[in-house]
Amino acid sequence: MKNLKFNSKKVVTMGEIMLRLSTPANTRFVQANQFDIIFGGGEANVAVSCANYGLDAYFVSKLPDNPIGQAAINSLRRYGVDTKYVARGGDRVGIYYSETGASMRASVVVYDRAHSAIAEAKPEDFDFDAIMKDAGWFHWSGITPAISDASAKCLEQALIAAKKYGVVVSCDLNFRKKLWTSEKAISVMKPLMKYVDVCIGNEEDAELCLGFKPDANVEAGETGAAGYHKIFQQMAKEFGFKYVVSTLRESFSATHNGWKALIYDGEEFYESKRYDINPIIDRVGGGDSFSGGLVYGLMTKATQGEALEFAVAASALKHTINGDYNLVSVKEVESLAGGNANGRVQR
Repeated sequence: MKNLKFNSKKVVTMGEIMLRLSTPANTRFVQANQFDIIFGGGEANVAVSCANYGLDAYFVSKLPDNPIGQAAINSLRRYGVDTKYVARGGDRVGIYYSETGASMRASVVVYDRAHSAIAEAKPEDFDFDAIMKDAGWFHWSGITPAISDASAKCLEQALIAAKKYGVVVSCDLNFRKKLWTSEKAISVMKPLMKYVDVCIGNEEDAELCLGFKPDANVEAGETGAAGYHKIFQQMAKEFGFKYVVSTLRESFSATHNGWKALIYDGEEFYESKRYDINPIIDRVGGGDSFSGGLVYGLMTKATQGEALEFAVAASALKHTINGDYNLVSVKEVESLAGGNANGRVQR
């Protein structure tokens, strides 16, 4: 792939994996009598995607040395993610509650993640030289430094090691207003951009994490890629990104979205085909599935267009799957990217 050189097919992601408690069958929190138990989290979701595509996926985090922490680790191992870099210790696994919306009723997430193990981790909990010395790619998101100042320090040390060993670095800006303010995000995220080769984010992320605002009204369904061209060029120039990428979501309802993406390699723009996703089964992890598909695409495809089409198709499929993880194969993604969207039974 132009602009990127890989030392290996080892992909490392770092962040928090949480216990997700979801109301079943679109019930509201106030009426639910039970919760479905699911594990997931931004970078963990990306690791699972990469493992499903045949890459050597490693997840870095800290989890308590108790049965719940072990259950989180087991959920990753089940899908082929290597967890040997997960430190053990701390008091708790972060939790979030999820109420899945329908039609005009939006989905709702409530966090209970304060003082989780990764939020109180220290750089000395990890041997970042050992983690990065034979890696080809390192992926992180804006959620990790938003968790706490301590996790932000751990991330910075990981990025320093990644650059020391020539590892390609991608970042999904992933702004979460329930975790920090835009002012705090900009103050933390902008200094970390010097380590990033591939920047991923939507229109809100670019504005609230980096202070850039595209000329497009996504809320009104105006997602023409032309509105992003100037901002992509400005971001690439200011931070030295080799690729700038944005998903373009049209949100008609909680269960009906339009979905496409745009990529810029410093010279040319490429806009993907658009998918009409209706009905959405589970939107959580949709952006992470895009990031995982993009990592695989940029590592294996000949052009940025092919890489982007793979990522968009992978993410479209994730919207049809319950849980945080995108449990699809390369063959399934390439079938959809190639135009097979009829949903017929595969015999």
